[in-house]
Amino acid sequence: MSITRLARAAGSYAAACALAWTACHAIAAPAPAALRVRGDAIPEALAPAGDVARARALLVARENANCVLCHEIPDPALPFFGNVGPSLAHVATRLSPGQIRLRIVDSMRVNRDTIMPSYYRTSGFDRVAPQYRGRTVLSAQDVEDLVTYLGTLK
Repeated sequence: MSITRLARAAGSYAAACALAWTACHAIAAPAPAALRVRGDAIPEALAPAGDVARARALLVARENANCVLCHEIPDPALPFFGNVGPSLAHVATRLSPGQIRLRIVDSMRVNRDTIMPSYYRTSGFDRVAPQYRGRTVLSAQDVEDLVTYLGTLK
């Protein structure tokens, strides 16, 4: 798909570039074990307890999550943010940790029309380079770090 067509589908040229870059460059972790999705959540943690400091680094890391590209995050240490996705202010009052986890793991299970990447999914993609097949963008620990941090946003 061309960047122009992706931009139309994503709603903006910046979002399209971000999605294309993430899809091409940020695959890092081995394939996950089977996940138990219940309703709109993954209730069980994927890894040991998350770490807020590691999560804050992931929020702005261009090579992995880069959450601030699309989401407003109410953190004075993160002065720049996007507005393509919903604000993450008070996300912990709207969603449970399991619901947050599913949205990070595979947001398309909640909203088929989302432009948010599925950070912990390995199947259902087109034209994946051989070195990235069967690998996820984030590790299980990265997911839990983000769930822990986002859980503090009340």
